[in-house]
Amino acid sequence: MNDELKATQHSAFSIHNSIVDRSFAFAVRSVKFCRFLEKQDCVSRTLANQLLRSGTSIGANVEEAQAGQSKADFIAKMSIARKEARETHYWLRLLKESGIVPDNELFEIIKEADEIIRILTAIVKTSQVSNTNDK
Repeated sequence: MNDELKATQHSAFSIHNSIVDRSFAFAVRSVKFCRFLEKQDCVSRTLANQLLRSGTSIGANVEEAQAGQSKADFIAKMSIARKEARETHYWLRLLKESGIVPDNELFEIIKEADEIIRILTAIVKTSQVSNTNDK
């Protein structure tokens, strides 16, 4: 295999796998944030449980999509990951707007959730177009 082809494949692999790494890092961040919330009042603990489920589910579905049995399976798993990212974004906004956690402590994680949603949306849309063209 020539070097140019290797470089192209490596680049595509890196871009494709960046969402794998990023969603995993987001899950770790969510776990740590939920550990902080667990030490607060009952409402915070309840919201932490919701956030923990959805925040870690993003990466789990992205990881599962990597072993999709078909293009449709890949799209379905990435779509679920996108839904989970949107749900996570909701819980983070709720924590912010209800005053449970100060804005400045949530800014970065909300921004990251938003970026993950955008990336997953692009992946799903691109994959759907590609899947339609393959038929």
